[in-house]
Amino acid sequence: MKQYIYYIVLMLSLCSLQTAAQNGSIKGVIKSKGKPIENVQISIEGRPNAFFSDQKGFYQLTDVPPGKLKLYFTAYDFENENRSVQLKPGDTLTVNIELAPVNTKMLDEVVVSGTMKEVSKLKSPIPVEVYTPTLFKKNPSPSIFESLGMINGVQPQLNCNVCNTGDIHINGMEGPYTMILIDGMPIVSSLATVYGLSGIPNSMVKRIEVVKGPASTLYGSEAVGGLVNIITKDPGSSPRFNTDLSATGYGEYNADVAAKFKAGRANALVGVNYFNYSGLHDSNSDYFTDVTLQNRASVFNKWSLGLASGRSANLAVRYVYENRWGGQLNWTPDFRGSDSIYGESVKTNRFELLGNIDLPNQFVVDYSYNYHLQDSYYGINKFYATQQVAFAQLRWSKNIGQHELLAGLPLRYTIYDDNTSGTKAINGVNAPSKTFLPGIFVQDEWKTSEKLSILAGIRYDHHNEHGNIFTPRLSFKYAPNTTNTIRLSAGNGYRVVNLFTEDHAALTGAREVVIKNDLLPERSWNVNLNYSTIISHSAGFIGLDGSVFYTYFTNKITGDFLTDPSKIIYDNLNGYAISKGLTLNTDFSFTNGLKIMLGATYMDVYQKDDINGQMITTPQLFAPKISGTYAVSYTIQPWKLLIDLTGKVNGPMHLPTVPNDFRPAKSPYYNLMNIQLTKRFNKDIEIYGGCKNLLNFVPQNPLFKPEDPFGPEFDTTYNYAPIQGIKGFLGIRYTVK
Repeated sequence: MKQYIYYIVLMLSLCSLQTAAQNGSIKGVIKSKGKPIENVQISIEGRPNAFFSDQKGFYQLTDVPPGKLKLYFTAYDFENENRSVQLKPGDTLTVNIELAPVNTKMLDEVVVSGTMKEVSKLKSPIPVEVYTPTLFKKNPSPSIFESLGMINGVQPQLNCNVCNTGDIHINGMEGPYTMILIDGMPIVSSLATVYGLSGIPNSMVKRIEVVKGPASTLYGSEAVGGLVNIITKDPGSSPRFNTDLSATGYGEYNADVAAKFKAGRANALVGVNYFNYSGLHDSNSDYFTDVTLQNRASVFNKWSLGLASGRSANLAVRYVYENRWGGQLNWTPDFRGSDSIYGESVKTNRFELLGNIDLPNQFVVDYSYNYHLQDSYYGINKFYATQQVAFAQLRWSKNIGQHELLAGLPLRYTIYDDNTSGTKAINGVNAPSKTFLPGIFVQDEWKTSEKLSILAGIRYDHHNEHGNIFTPRLSFKYAPNTTNTIRLSAGNGYRVVNLFTEDHAALTGAREVVIKNDLLPERSWNVNLNYSTIISHSAGFIGLDGSVFYTYFTNKITGDFLTDPSKIIYDNLNGYAISKGLTLNTDFSFTNGLKIMLGATYMDVYQKDDINGQMITTPQLFAPKISGTYAVSYTIQPWKLLIDLTGKVNGPMHLPTVPNDFRPAKSPYYNLMNIQLTKRFNKDIEIYGGCKNLLNFVPQNPLFKPEDPFGPEFDTTYNYAPIQGIKGFLGIRYTVK
């Protein structure tokens, strides 16, 4: 009996060896732009096992049955690649793969906002969120202001339901505490934040970087709650020609056209944006325009010149003109400034110049200048203001052993003037506000090992009114492996305030400005703990990025308009403000073409005032405790059809009600959902269309006392969602690479 068992086992072993001998193997190297890619997942259709590439991008599949096979290559932050192969019995097949980086939110994109120098996002000790136009194309809009609403924890907030002024809130902090940069320079600030964001077309954007939390150690004043850095396209790598034309069912028309050309050693990019909305809509029957009518044109021109020793110089100029108005439906330009028919009319002229030059010995000069003119009427109140901001900075960087040093000498000079009493001296003579702000900063990133790095920095500024200002920061990054990263950051931010802003449009011009005490700069202290990881599985991968944040804010400057009707009394807040919470971003990517991006934020933002010895807590307006974003995409490959479902969910938020207001003091939960279909005909042409605000959510009664717009109780600030209901849109893109 034992002999029979022995022969059976022997025969089975021989059969097994014969089968194994007939099987083959597949090997190869996976790269992207010449660099090997680690942790690429390789799977064979119909087989449950998955394999991964090593640090050199090498992979090998053994004991593979012969025949026609389909291989799937999946890696986080890279386009999926499929390859059909024919494997003969006993053969070893070599299949080398080149993966293309995806154009969505990228973990390993090069970023500059966190450390003011180019560094991989994964290696940056400061948490930086990166977004490219591919994300914003999932829900196209005519301006960056609207597009930023797709970012978790960032809220574009309209501050007026008639003129549609707006700013950007980060983690619940008000717009003045968000710094807006273009190519790392303070182009959009103070007066310009009201309308300047609307004039930035998507066609000029390469990517957008968001830092949540103070960044004044590198960027100075205004970077109190966070910053948004808009990186413009490089002329050398831009398409030769591209255009994006779109229209909505409300009669909004947008055109983006860009082309590049070469002149000697220089590459140049020219972009033109035009937006027009001239339809009168009044869906809530309050006899006021739902959205301001706009006519806006923008021209952008950027040059890049190669210098000796691999150095370069860049120069960009942009001009924006906009004419907008909102108000009663029968308003015309003839009634501008009159007291018979109410309207708010704003004309904007804006010029920007920015650039940088690489110098020998790792020095760089950054420079920018912008001029902003606003000519406006709010009913009968005229507001005419100009602002000029000149900025220059000398940067130096040097690697010494394990240390990466960065130092800089920044200088900002601002001239602000308007027609209110805010910029008039006591004797009535015009006295524009002039701010001179030189500084110096030093930063050291110490890479103690492959896993741990420490970043420390400090900045000193001298303000011509506030005096000396110091802003330090410290950050730790620990990466135990290539898929997990922990960051702990703490820092200080500050803001020197231009008191005389558009709020003075409500004044008669006869008030005396009184500064009760020596005003101190507004300051914030922030702690942020961030964790990111990549989880691979048989059907794709999952990317997780979460943060816990806490910001303590002091010295808020407030204006008292009520104590004395002949005066405006300014003083620092006798208390503090808090912004705390947590945020989570997730990316799901599957080999079947399905991609899901989800983001959620919980925050608690409030202010405590010492009033007559008692601390009074006031919740921050327009700061929902719970909010979230989502983007679900699926590609039907045979049809070359992309389906995008995007949206933003906001929980209840406190709203600015007025005495005797019948409107609720808190908003409801609401979901702004959008759907889009994109059909690609070839590499050059694609047509897209869909619906915005698919659930048709519209706030009720955005205006208080619209029947008496010239009366003292008329209020326009009650705004928490778009006034437009469901609307269709259609567009076409044409690109020549």
